[in-house]
Amino acid sequence: MTYDLLKFAHVIGACVLLGTGAGIAFFMLVSHLSKNPVLIAHVAGIVVLADTVFTATAALLQPVTGYFLALEVGWPLLKGWVFVSLCLYVFVGALWLPVVWIQIRMRRLAAEAAEAGTALPVAYFRLFHIWFACGVPAFAAVLAIVWLMLTKPDFSG
Repeated sequence: MTYDLLKFAHVIGACVLLGTGAGIAFFMLVSHLSKNPVLIAHVAGIVVLADTVFTATAALLQPVTGYFLALEVGWPLLKGWVFVSLCLYVFVGALWLPVVWIQIRMRRLAAEAAEAGTALPVAYFRLFHIWFACGVPAFAAVLAIVWLMLTKPDFSG
Protein backbone atom coordinates (compact mmCIF):
# COMPACT_ATOMS: atom_id res chain seq x y z
CA MET A 1 0.00 0.00 0.00
CA THR A 2 2.81 2.43 0.86
CA TYR A 3 4.51 1.69 -2.47
CA ASP A 4 1.32 2.34 -4.43
CA LEU A 5 0.68 5.67 -2.68
CA LEU A 6 4.27 6.82 -3.13
CA LYS A 7 4.28 5.78 -6.78
CA PHE A 8 0.95 7.55 -7.34
CA ALA A 9 2.18 10.76 -5.69
CA HIS A 10 5.45 10.61 -7.63
CA VAL A 11 3.74 10.04 -10.99
CA ILE A 12 1.24 12.83 -10.32
CA GLY A 13 4.16 15.14 -9.46
CA ALA A 14 5.88 14.23 -12.72
CA CYS A 15 2.64 14.90 -14.62
CA VAL A 16 2.28 18.29 -12.94
CA LEU A 17 5.88 19.25 -13.76
CA LEU A 18 5.63 18.10 -17.35
CA GLY A 19 2.14 19.47 -17.94
CA THR A 20 2.69 22.81 -16.28
CA GLY A 21 6.02 23.22 -18.07
CA ALA A 22 4.44 22.48 -21.45
CA GLY A 23 1.48 24.78 -20.76
CA ILE A 24 3.66 27.63 -19.56
CA ALA A 25 5.92 27.32 -22.57
CA PHE A 26 2.97 27.28 -24.95
CA PHE A 27 1.20 30.30 -23.46
CA MET A 28 4.38 32.34 -23.10
CA LEU A 29 5.39 31.59 -26.69
CA VAL A 30 1.96 32.38 -28.15
CA SER A 31 1.68 35.64 -26.21
CA HIS A 32 5.26 36.56 -27.19
CA LEU A 33 4.49 36.03 -30.87
CA SER A 34 1.67 38.59 -30.59
CA LYS A 35 4.22 41.26 -29.53
CA ASN A 36 1.28 42.79 -27.63
CA PRO A 37 2.60 44.14 -24.30
CA VAL A 38 -0.85 44.03 -22.67
CA LEU A 39 -1.35 40.37 -23.58
CA ILE A 40 2.21 39.42 -22.66
CA ALA A 41 1.99 41.14 -19.27
CA HIS A 42 -1.29 39.38 -18.53
CA VAL A 43 -0.11 35.93 -19.64
CA ALA A 44 3.25 36.29 -17.90
CA GLY A 45 1.40 37.15 -14.69
CA ILE A 46 -0.63 33.95 -14.95
CA VAL A 47 2.52 31.98 -15.81
CA VAL A 48 4.35 33.29 -12.75
CA LEU A 49 1.35 32.33 -10.60
CA ALA A 50 1.19 28.84 -12.15
CA ASP A 51 4.91 28.36 -11.62
CA THR A 52 4.52 29.37 -7.99
CA VAL A 53 1.44 27.27 -7.23
CA PHE A 54 2.02 24.17 -9.35
CA THR A 55 5.62 23.89 -10.51
CA ALA A 56 7.26 24.95 -7.25
CA THR A 57 5.02 22.69 -5.18
CA ALA A 58 5.62 19.68 -7.41
CA ALA A 59 9.33 20.48 -7.65
CA LEU A 60 9.63 20.41 -3.86
CA LEU A 61 7.55 17.26 -3.38
CA GLN A 62 9.04 15.26 -6.26
CA PRO A 63 12.42 14.52 -4.64
CA VAL A 64 10.68 13.71 -1.35
CA THR A 65 8.34 11.15 -2.91
CA GLY A 66 11.20 9.85 -5.06
CA TYR A 67 13.44 9.39 -2.03
CA PHE A 68 10.85 7.43 -0.08
CA LEU A 69 9.89 5.43 -3.17
CA ALA A 70 13.55 4.48 -3.72
CA LEU A 71 13.85 3.47 -0.05
CA GLU A 72 10.67 1.41 -0.26
CA VAL A 73 11.83 -0.45 -3.38
CA GLY A 74 15.52 -0.62 -2.51
CA TRP A 75 16.88 1.41 -5.41
CA PRO A 76 20.28 2.95 -4.62
CA LEU A 77 20.16 6.75 -4.92
CA LEU A 78 23.74 7.20 -6.09
CA LYS A 79 23.81 4.54 -8.81
CA GLY A 80 22.23 3.80 -12.15
CA TRP A 81 19.12 5.38 -13.54
CA VAL A 82 18.09 6.92 -10.20
CA PHE A 83 21.39 8.81 -9.98
CA VAL A 84 21.13 9.96 -13.60
CA SER A 85 17.56 11.11 -12.89
CA LEU A 86 18.75 13.07 -9.84
CA CYS A 87 21.52 14.72 -11.86
CA LEU A 88 19.03 15.70 -14.56
CA TYR A 89 16.67 17.00 -11.86
CA VAL A 90 19.40 19.27 -10.49
CA PHE A 91 20.14 20.41 -14.05
CA VAL A 92 16.45 21.24 -14.59
CA GLY A 93 16.35 23.16 -11.32
CA ALA A 94 19.45 25.13 -12.26
CA LEU A 95 17.69 26.21 -15.46
CA TRP A 96 14.24 26.69 -13.93
CA LEU A 97 15.23 29.10 -11.16
CA PRO A 98 16.59 31.75 -13.57
CA VAL A 99 13.56 31.18 -15.82
CA VAL A 100 11.21 32.17 -12.99
CA TRP A 101 13.16 35.39 -12.43
CA ILE A 102 13.16 36.01 -16.21
CA GLN A 103 9.39 35.52 -16.41
CA ILE A 104 8.87 38.04 -13.61
CA ARG A 105 11.16 40.53 -15.36
CA MET A 106 9.46 39.95 -18.74
CA ARG A 107 6.08 40.52 -17.09
CA ARG A 108 7.32 43.81 -15.61
CA LEU A 109 8.83 45.03 -18.88
CA ALA A 110 5.65 44.17 -20.79
CA ALA A 111 3.48 45.88 -18.16
CA GLU A 112 5.64 49.00 -18.32
CA ALA A 113 5.40 49.06 -22.12
CA ALA A 114 1.63 48.54 -21.96
CA GLU A 115 1.23 51.34 -19.43
CA ALA A 116 3.38 53.71 -21.48
CA GLY A 117 1.72 52.66 -24.75
CA THR A 118 5.09 51.75 -26.28
CA ALA A 119 6.54 48.71 -27.99
CA LEU A 120 8.35 46.08 -26.01
CA PRO A 121 11.91 47.11 -25.15
CA VAL A 122 15.00 45.35 -26.47
CA ALA A 123 15.64 44.02 -22.95
CA TYR A 124 12.38 42.06 -23.14
CA PHE A 125 13.49 40.30 -26.34
CA ARG A 126 16.91 39.50 -24.86
CA LEU A 127 15.21 37.95 -21.85
CA PHE A 128 12.85 35.99 -24.06
CA HIS A 129 15.79 34.44 -25.93
CA ILE A 130 17.44 33.45 -22.65
CA TRP A 131 14.10 32.10 -21.37
CA PHE A 132 13.73 30.00 -24.52
CA ALA A 133 17.36 28.82 -24.44
CA CYS A 134 16.91 27.64 -20.84
CA GLY A 135 13.48 26.13 -21.43
CA VAL A 136 14.32 23.79 -24.29
CA PRO A 137 17.05 21.79 -22.51
CA ALA A 138 15.12 21.86 -19.22
CA PHE A 139 12.02 20.44 -20.89
CA ALA A 140 14.11 17.83 -22.72
CA ALA A 141 15.69 16.84 -19.40
CA VAL A 142 12.25 16.44 -17.79
CA LEU A 143 11.26 14.16 -20.68
CA ALA A 144 14.47 12.18 -20.14
CA ILE A 145 13.69 11.82 -16.43
CA VAL A 146 10.21 10.49 -17.23
CA TRP A 147 11.75 8.05 -19.70
CA LEU A 148 14.24 6.88 -17.06
CA MET A 149 11.44 6.42 -14.51
CA LEU A 150 9.41 4.36 -16.95
CA THR A 151 12.17 2.21 -18.43
CA LYS A 152 14.59 1.96 -15.48
CA PRO A 153 17.53 1.10 -17.76
CA ASP A 154 20.44 -0.93 -16.40
CA PHE A 155 23.65 1.05 -16.84
CA SER A 156 25.83 -1.59 -15.19
CA GLY A 157 27.00 -3.11 -18.28
